[in-house]
Amino acid sequence: MRIHILAIGQKMPAWVNTACDDYAKRLPPELRLSTRELPLIKRGKNADIARIKRDECQQLLDAVPKNCRLIALDVAGKKLSTEKLAAHLGDWMQQGRDIAIAIGGPDGFTPDFLQQAEMKISLSDMTFPHPLVRVMLTEQLYRAWSILNNHPYHRG
Repeated sequence: MRIHILAIGQKMPAWVNTACDDYAKRLPPELRLSTRELPLIKRGKNADIARIKRDECQQLLDAVPKNCRLIALDVAGKKLSTEKLAAHLGDWMQQGRDIAIAIGGPDGFTPDFLQQAEMKISLSDMTFPHPLVRVMLTEQLYRAWSILNNHPYHRG
């Protein structure tokens, strides 16, 4: 199974890629993780935010590989414990269908995009910077896998 992290925003600090790559390398070959960065549309003083959100969401939809389950990271999404994320990951792995997890731009997703997502997940009620979200998501996916495999990494 493959998990595709699709994220609006490029040119992340080096520590983001270092951390994400570290967790991705720890995963077994049957659970591969990849990240694809998509351009953030520039916002000017009088930017048309509705159009920008629509265009960024279209970029994300265009990047979703065929037959992938689309999951949106959204502030209004379902809050999951790490154990519940592990249960979902176990189900997804059994189904054998690839997953695309979308991280939107600073203004979020359009209602149409959210409607197309099969699941909406929130990492927290707090707001985090996009670079940190990528690292947290990657770490949580690794932690969820470690729970499923009784690996000592998770001691929660």
